[in-house]
Amino acid sequence: MISIIITAFREEKTIGKTINSILNQDLKDSEIIVIAPDRDTLNEAKKYKVKTIKDPGKGKPTALNIAFEKAKGDILILTDGDVFIEKDSLKSLIKYFEDKNVGAVSGHPVPLNERNNFFGYFSHFLTHMADKLRKKLVSENKFIVCSGYLYAIRNKIEKMPGNILSDDAYISKIIHDKGYEIKYSENSIVYVKYPDNLKDWIKQKRRSTGGYEQLRKLFGKKVMRSFGQEASGIFEVIIYPKNIKEFLWAPFLIFLRLYLWIKIFIDLKIRKLSFEKTWVRIESTK
Repeated sequence: MISIIITAFREEKTIGKTINSILNQDLKDSEIIVIAPDRDTLNEAKKYKVKTIKDPGKGKPTALNIAFEKAKGDILILTDGDVFIEKDSLKSLIKYFEDKNVGAVSGHPVPLNERNNFFGYFSHFLTHMADKLRKKLVSENKFIVCSGYLYAIRNKIEKMPGNILSDDAYISKIIHDKGYEIKYSENSIVYVKYPDNLKDWIKQKRRSTGGYEQLRKLFGKKVMRSFGQEASGIFEVIIYPKNIKEFLWAPFLIFLRLYLWIKIFIDLKIRKLSFEKTWVRIESTK
């Protein structure tokens, strides 16, 4: 059996679209679980006759821990309540589990944002780089982090600490350490709305980068993302643009990513802020 777990918070306007995109996958022997702390999201989800769980509002790791206990599936598909999954993406995702050595499979995020504006272009570039990096690492039989927007795992995960920021990276690392392979399904496309303004862009990237720094501290080494890896991708920033406008935007992306890493360093190393303070809701992605 397959359990599809949708974690959500104040996503009553988007949860229906997410559920419909899953129902259209025509998966046999599956269940859909929506877990959220707010009644508006859960009431909207109930219209689609799926299983709903009210979580205590203590963060996504806590919600996932509860959902894992309730899920009946041998394979768990994890996604969010504000995305749209392309037809047949889930079938492509779970096909990898025919190999008993596979423990997790990442989906392929694609921006809903238009590329013809400043932050839309950034979202296309960064998802392009993530796609390229995952393909490269998998081809070299190296560890990858699954995308939290859409991924599947074998139902063999233990309870997570409640303060984990990047639950997708944490789960990926735990599964890899159990001796399982992690694959990348580039045909399992999930459409995502990324930030459309500077304030939200900084918030989102700051929280995700902070999450990776947290895991580096927990595991004692980097978990796929690091300043060095990003610095090595400067050439891609230069060759990715398709027109003069995009080429002019490229230096700003380099500057913003540099600013981001400096900000994380100051917050975590100098100001000694807790990791939890890097996690905030991003309204423009809803």
